[in-house]
Amino acid sequence: MTLPAPARPALELADVINRHGQRLGDDLPGEHRRILTALSCCRTAALGGHVHRCDHCRHQRIAYNSCRNRHCPKCQASACARWMEARAGELLPVEYFHVVFTLPDVFNALALANRRVVYGALFDAVAQTLLEVAANPKNLGVKIGFLAILHTWGQNLYLHPHIHCVVPGGGLSSDGSRWVACKPGFFLPVRVLSKVFRGKFIDLLKRAHASKPLHGIADDASLHKLIDASCGSDWVVYAKPPFGGPAQVLKYLARYTHRIAISNRRLMAIDDRSVTFHYKDYAHGNRPRTMALEAGEFLHRFLLHAVPSGFMRIRHFGLLANRFRSANLTRCRELLESPPPLPADDNCDKDEVQDRCPLCGQGRMIRIEFIRPTLIRTPPRLDSS
Repeated sequence: MTLPAPARPALELADVINRHGQRLGDDLPGEHRRILTALSCCRTAALGGHVHRCDHCRHQRIAYNSCRNRHCPKCQASACARWMEARAGELLPVEYFHVVFTLPDVFNALALANRRVVYGALFDAVAQTLLEVAANPKNLGVKIGFLAILHTWGQNLYLHPHIHCVVPGGGLSSDGSRWVACKPGFFLPVRVLSKVFRGKFIDLLKRAHASKPLHGIADDASLHKLIDASCGSDWVVYAKPPFGGPAQVLKYLARYTHRIAISNRRLMAIDDRSVTFHYKDYAHGNRPRTMALEAGEFLHRFLLHAVPSGFMRIRHFGLLANRFRSANLTRCRELLESPPPLPADDNCDKDEVQDRCPLCGQGRMIRIEFIRPTLIRTPPRLDSS
C-alpha cells in the first residue's frame, strides 16, 4: 500500500494563496506572482515527486517536491539546518553580542520603490559603522568580524527594515598579533553607533541618487526633505544582552537566519473574508495578541517583504568576510589558544537514519518511481501568460 506524505499543518500560507490570491488583482508584479505560485504548489503533485519503498516490509511512501523558494515557510527549515551545520565550526570561544540597527520608518516608501538600493545601502551603512567604531582606539581599536541578517517586517507584517548583527566580543589588533577582548557585557557605545549609522546611510543614499535617480524622488530637493525628516526620527541601534556562549549563538541563529515574514504556525483561522494570526505586541511588553486582516490585505502585507531576486539577506563582514574567513578564524583560534573545530561527522549515519523505514524501523526506503509534475495550477488571475 502506498501512503501519502505526512500530514501537513492545519493551516498554511498556501491555503490563503489558493483561496484568496485573486483578491490581489491582475496588476501583480511578475516577481510576486512567481512567489505566490511557488508557495501554493510546494510539496504538492503540481511539482512532482517520487515514491519510496521499504526493502524489508514493502511499505511505500510518496514525497512531493518542494519549491525551494526562500519566501516559503516549509522550505526554510531545511535550508536553515544546512546553513547552521556549516556555521557551527566558525564560532569562537568568546562572548557574542547581538546588535540591531533599525531604519527610520520615514524611508519605508522609498525602500519599497528601491528595495535593492535601499536595503543594500542599509547593509553597507551597518557594516561601515561597526567596523569603523570598533577600529577606533577610543573604543576597541581592533578589526572585528560579524554576521548580518536583514529582516523587513514587524510581527504585524508592516514594513520595518532592520538588520540583526551577531558579533564576537573582540577582534584582532591592527598588526594581527593579539586578540583584544571587549569589556565583559559591553561591546560598543550605542549612541556612537547610532550617530555614525545615520551619517553613513544618508551619505550612501545621496551617492546612490547621484549615480542613478531613485524611484519616487522627483529631484534633489525632495531627497533632502526626506533626509531632514529622518533626522527628526530616532535611528535606533539596540545592543541586546550578550549570549552565554557559542551554543546560545547557534540557538539564536536557528531562529533568525531563515525566518520569513510569517510562519505557518502563526496562522489561526481562514474564512471567506479574512485571515487571523497571532503576534507579539512589542510596544506593550511582548504581549501575545491576535489580528484579523482582510485576506487581500494579509497577502499584500506578506509581499511587502519579498526581496529582489538574487539579493543576499545574510552577509558576513570584516574578519568573517567570505574571502579570508578561514585564515582569519584560524589566526583567532591560535591567539585564543582554542583548538580547531572537529571535522564534520560523516553524513552516512545521518543518511541511514533519514532513509530508515518509519513503519518497521529495520528496512531502508529506496526510491522506486518518479512522479511527473502536473500542470501547475496557479491561483485565480495569478497566471502571467
